[in-house]
Amino acid sequence: MARRNLRKGMTMIGPTPGLRVKQLEVRTRKDSGRNRSRLVEVAIKQSNVTSPMRSSPLSTPSKHSRSPSKQHFWSVDDETNVADMAQPPIDPIRLPRTMNDYIREWLRHKEDLLRILLEMEAAPSPRNCTKCGKDGVYRCTDCMHQPLFCTDCCRILHEAHPFHRIQQWTGEFFEDSALHMVNRISTISWPQRRTMSICKSRSEHGPSEGQRYKMDTRAGGMGMVEEEWEDIDEVPLHLRPPANSKYLTIIDVTGVHFVRVQPCQCLDADSYHRQLFQAKLCASTFEKPSTAFTFAVLDDFLRENLECGTSGMNYYSKLRRVTSNVFPHLVPNRYRELLRLARQWRVLKLLKWNGFQDETERSSPGDLALFCAACPQPGINVDPDVDLDDWKYTRTVVMDGNFKAEHMHEKRPDDQVWLMDGRGFMVAHPPYQEYLQATPHITEKSACHNHRAISQANVSRGKLSATGIGATACARHGCFYPHSVVDFQKGERQLNMDYSLSNALGYNMTGIKNVLCFYDINCSYMKNLRKRVNNSPFLHIPSSLQIVPGIGIWHVHGHKQECYARYAPLFLRGSGWVDGEIIETLWSILNIVSASTRGMSSPHRQELLDFQMNDSNFMKMIRTVDSLSRKLKAARASVAMARDAFTKLDEAVSSANRQVWSIQEESALGGRVRDVSVMDIFEIQLKKAPTVCAVELELLEAPSQRGTRQGAASWITRGLGIEESEITLAITRKDSSKYPSETKRLAMARRADRLAVDRSRFIADSQIYLAPLHQGTDADDYSSGMTDVAHHMSAGDDVVSGEEDSEGSMDEAADAVPLKMTKIAPLPLPSNFGIERCRAAGADELVEMELKLRIGQANDALHGLRIALADKAVAFRGVVRQATSYSMRTRAWQMVNSIDSSVRQQAAIYKRCREAMIALGADTDTLTRFQQLHKSHMAVHTAAFSQNAHDHRSSNLPWFWCMDIPRTTSSKNWLTEFYRIHWLRAKAVKDRWEEEEDLLVSEFHWTMNFFKFRAKKWNKKCVSFKAAGLHGAACYAARQKAVYDRLAEQGASKWLNMSPEILPLNQ
Repeated sequence: MARRNLRKGMTMIGPTPGLRVKQLEVRTRKDSGRNRSRLVEVAIKQSNVTSPMRSSPLSTPSKHSRSPSKQHFWSVDDETNVADMAQPPIDPIRLPRTMNDYIREWLRHKEDLLRILLEMEAAPSPRNCTKCGKDGVYRCTDCMHQPLFCTDCCRILHEAHPFHRIQQWTGEFFEDSALHMVNRISTISWPQRRTMSICKSRSEHGPSEGQRYKMDTRAGGMGMVEEEWEDIDEVPLHLRPPANSKYLTIIDVTGVHFVRVQPCQCLDADSYHRQLFQAKLCASTFEKPSTAFTFAVLDDFLRENLECGTSGMNYYSKLRRVTSNVFPHLVPNRYRELLRLARQWRVLKLLKWNGFQDETERSSPGDLALFCAACPQPGINVDPDVDLDDWKYTRTVVMDGNFKAEHMHEKRPDDQVWLMDGRGFMVAHPPYQEYLQATPHITEKSACHNHRAISQANVSRGKLSATGIGATACARHGCFYPHSVVDFQKGERQLNMDYSLSNALGYNMTGIKNVLCFYDINCSYMKNLRKRVNNSPFLHIPSSLQIVPGIGIWHVHGHKQECYARYAPLFLRGSGWVDGEIIETLWSILNIVSASTRGMSSPHRQELLDFQMNDSNFMKMIRTVDSLSRKLKAARASVAMARDAFTKLDEAVSSANRQVWSIQEESALGGRVRDVSVMDIFEIQLKKAPTVCAVELELLEAPSQRGTRQGAASWITRGLGIEESEITLAITRKDSSKYPSETKRLAMARRADRLAVDRSRFIADSQIYLAPLHQGTDADDYSSGMTDVAHHMSAGDDVVSGEEDSEGSMDEAADAVPLKMTKIAPLPLPSNFGIERCRAAGADELVEMELKLRIGQANDALHGLRIALADKAVAFRGVVRQATSYSMRTRAWQMVNSIDSSVRQQAAIYKRCREAMIALGADTDTLTRFQQLHKSHMAVHTAAFSQNAHDHRSSNLPWFWCMDIPRTTSSKNWLTEFYRIHWLRAKAVKDRWEEEEDLLVSEFHWTMNFFKFRAKKWNKKCVSFKAAGLHGAACYAARQKAVYDRLAEQGASKWLNMSPEILPLNQ
């Protein structure tokens, strides 16, 4: 052990001649009184040194320089005089190498390492057992150098390694096997017997170092083994590097190990890093490597990152705890090396999986990505000579944005090393940046609702270089399109999604004529898509490609009502039974790693997301057959149900209606590409009751008759508005408290003053339109048609009532307020003069105008009445009944009283309208339609909110709830429209399910063709690799061919095992 005062004689040193490095523990005391221990390496001067220290290519004097707990110090022994000692020479200063420097160095060795990786797939020559020399057929992938064994040796040598994995030679390649296939039997014995067996076997070779340590501690009388210490000063043995020897820090799934390594030093031996790589050890550097990662730990980290979203920091922290759960902080920190090697390992894996032996093969965008097996791809799983114009060969895509995959600004954006830029799913960086700089963002206002994807498209966030990503995937199977994932610089802008869609529609689309595209805001996005594509040299979508827009079934209900028939998947011919929302499920998988990519460099982030999306597509591919089988069984049952439902409905329809509706449907589906509004035939076509605004617009647009002044319709509309305001103000005064506040009184006084001004102007303008009626006429002569305001308000008071089952009301307090009502002078309207005087004065057209406007005013009043009664029902059920305290009940009843005031206002306005209709000579049909309001009509039935309530089943809605349905032959037209809508939608359901069944059958065949195509492709590579003498690459190609052959066989077996009831074999 080192002494406490030794620390004072230490200085930082580097490699120095004449020095011997020794590991010591230094303990210091902090000001807080706590002891601090750390392991250091000290250099002790040697007296007899005749030659400078020779630098060996395998020596690693600074292997612990990156660990904060280990440093190189200059020290002296206790008997040495520091003052008399010469200072050691100082090495020239070398700038530290960055991570990108190491990656650039790795790029020079990439092809060589890939070649070694593939050569390991071949069997050695001769193929003999490394133990006995017999024919070797098994190799262990977990043993060092993957030794080859015969059956007996493999079983015997793995008695102590029951969890190792082995492979068997098939004649062309190594196939995964298991130890139980070599008749290995794991013996489970008693602990005492197992301990005795181990001690006996070890005694033949002598005790191990750990056993000697335990025996020494027992001999010293400590009575406790090392593992039993909780607070130990010394570093545990298994965390101490080997002393006086060359060793390598190896990181494996079992932890961090210090291993003595003796490489081959023959004249024809490979370099050190190549020897390590052949031993399934990936060195962190190429010159004097001191750290290596096993292939197993790199594979395990990638799997943990894929399945669990484990970050590199968390994973290495786990390895440190696996190494020492008590002293994880003493384990060397190799986190940065793990990140760097994981990047390199991902790229090597992708190159190997896609058959790239070297970089001489021409690369293309997305060539390292795997795409969907079930989507039609001419030349791959579809014969390019077939009629690709058929609806079954329609590509179905879905686009969406994800704002979880954020990315922060980088410190050194110009110093980046791109390992696979554009060869995966994310687009190439330089062309995309060039496109963004050359394309201006045009803000387009949505004609639909204010969706966030549009309203926040130009919102930027200062700390982020990418606010999210946008992607395109196949809408039926959920596979990402290669080279189509883009970064968002601000919000979800159209220029970003244009680039994604353009790249997706160019991937294996030769000959495809039709595309169904789902997007959350397609009602706005697709309007100017062709214009944006034609104006950009970076975008290309063939003009012959017909794109039919759609909106996912979940998002379409957030749009305007007409968007449902225009964009819902139910009304898209050739879509099958698809929801258009499958990309939302893909985001949930990608979001697992999105958080860890936030602070990565752009190349690292791109590689990680590409690898994650490639794995998602791979898992979809291997499960495609099972997924199609389940969907096919469900589709077959659903088709029968849909056909039965449509047949029953179709039998009740006349042949004439059936023919007309079929023509309407065919015309709409055929013309939706040119004008999507033709799809409105799937919605109710009956016109709603006209409003005042609609009637006024109609009158203004119609040509005026001779003798009628321009602007008469607007003048009458002004008079109706003044009447409504006077009635509303009077009821507001009545509903005010007995002693209203000054603010409220002032507000009502101002309203009254404005009304007086409006009344004066209206009366002045009446001299223009009603001049003959004004000649020699006083106001009293036309006041008979106008009653006082209190009379009109009584209509509201008579009809307003509380909820039928309410427990009392606070209306009595409002009704008790005294109201001194005076008669208000009537307005000079035709209804107040009377129809006889108007006809005598030649004002028939004004009478007709006011009658039409009164009908519109009545419709508005009844609509407001329905809204107020619905609000009252909601208030009773959700507020009054839920109130648990006096204050809550008081506020609840105040809400009900406010709604009652609105009910009275609308009822009073409606009564005035009906009286005016009578004065204007309305016909019997009109007065029959606009009936009188009674108190029973205003009752609020909260039972309507309970579907199983007894009162709700036997009750009928009042007459004004059906006012939006025109009454001209109403029952016949309404019933016909009802059958038309249900017939069209039932037929759409039947057609989509029949399409789904046909598509699933075709996709089953396309999937089998995809597997056969991939098997044939790998077979060609195997032949070419054999001809080139690349035996390892040939073996791997043969193994990949066998994988796809097996997938194709499983699909064919699944197809043949389906019963004829589920799937006809002749299809």
